[in-house]
Amino acid sequence: MIALATLVLAGLFWFDLAQVWHIYAILLVRSTGGAFHWPAMQASTSLMVPKEQLSRVAGLQQTLFGLVSIVAPPTGAVLISLIPTQGVLMIDVVTALIAIIPLFLIAIPQPVREQTESGEHKTSYWQDVREGLAYVVAWPGLMAILLMAVFINFLLTPTGSLMPLLVTKHFGLGALEFGLTDSLFGVGMIVGGILLGVWGGFKKRIVTSLIGIVGLGFGVILTGLAPANMFWLALAGMAVTGFMSPITNGPLHAVIQATVKPEMQGRVMSLISSAATAMTPLSLAVAGPVSDLVGIRTWYIFGGIVCLLMGAGAFFVPAIMNVEQNHNTAEATPSPTLAIAD
Repeated sequence: MIALATLVLAGLFWFDLAQVWHIYAILLVRSTGGAFHWPAMQASTSLMVPKEQLSRVAGLQQTLFGLVSIVAPPTGAVLISLIPTQGVLMIDVVTALIAIIPLFLIAIPQPVREQTESGEHKTSYWQDVREGLAYVVAWPGLMAILLMAVFINFLLTPTGSLMPLLVTKHFGLGALEFGLTDSLFGVGMIVGGILLGVWGGFKKRIVTSLIGIVGLGFGVILTGLAPANMFWLALAGMAVTGFMSPITNGPLHAVIQATVKPEMQGRVMSLISSAATAMTPLSLAVAGPVSDLVGIRTWYIFGGIVCLLMGAGAFFVPAIMNVEQNHNTAEATPSPTLAIAD
C-alpha cells in the first residue's frame, strides 16, 4: 500500500499533475499503511526470534532507525538537487520492492486464530479492535504502561517540532546547528541500539525500559536548561535523549512480544501504537500556544521532569514491575499451534 501510494504520487509529478492536496492524500494513505506495517513486523519478529534474544533484536532495529535518521535527510537533499522529484519517489518504490521480495522467500510462522462459537476463524475489524482493547485492559501492568506512554508522548512529541524555534530564538543560531541536534540524536540512538543489541538489557526487561524513561527525561531537561551561550549542552541533551530512546522502547517491545499470545500481538501493538500517536495532534495544538505563553524552554523542562518522575515512580508500582507476570489470565491457556506460511 505504501509503495503503491508513492508510485501514484510519482506518476502525478511525472505528468505534471501534482497538487498540494494530492500530497496530503498520499501521506494519509502511507500513514494508514504504516499503521498495519509496524504491528505486523513486530508480531512476526516474536514468531521468529527466541524470547531471550528479543531485546537484542529490538536494539538492532533501533540502531537501524538511528542510521536512517542520520543518512536519509542529507541523502534526500542531494538526490533532490540531482534528479526530479518523481525520480526520488521512484527510488523509494524500488527500495520498497527490494524489502518486499524476500518476504516471499522466507517462511514466516503464522499463528492459527482461535475459532469463534460458530466454528469460523474470521472476525470483523471492529471485533479485532474490541478484543485488543479488552486484552490490554485485563492486563494491569500493560494498561498502566500504555497510560504512561500516552502521557509521555503528549509531553515529549512537541519537543521535536519546537526544536527549530529553540535553536533560532533561544540560541540565535541557524539551520546548520539545527541539523546538528538531529545528528546528535541519531548518533545517540545508534550507540544506544548497539549497546542494547550487545548487552540485551537486564533480565527483568521492564527495569531496563524504566531506566530509559528516566534517561529520556534527563536528556530533555538538559536540553531545556541549556543557556543561550551553551549550545553544546543542548547537543549533549539530544545525544542522551537519542541514546535512551532504544533503551526505553526495545525492552518494552520485547515484553509484549514475549508475553502476548501470538494471534493477539498485531491487535495489541496496533492499539498501543494508535493510543500513543493519537496524542500527537492534540499535543502539538496545545504546545504551540503554551510555549508562546510560558516559553519554549519551559515546555522542555516541564516535560522532562514529568517523564523523569513517571519513570522513577513506576519502580514503586507493582503492576508495572510485575508486568510480565500479571498479564491476562487467558495467557494461562496453551498457546496456539503455529502454521508455517508457504
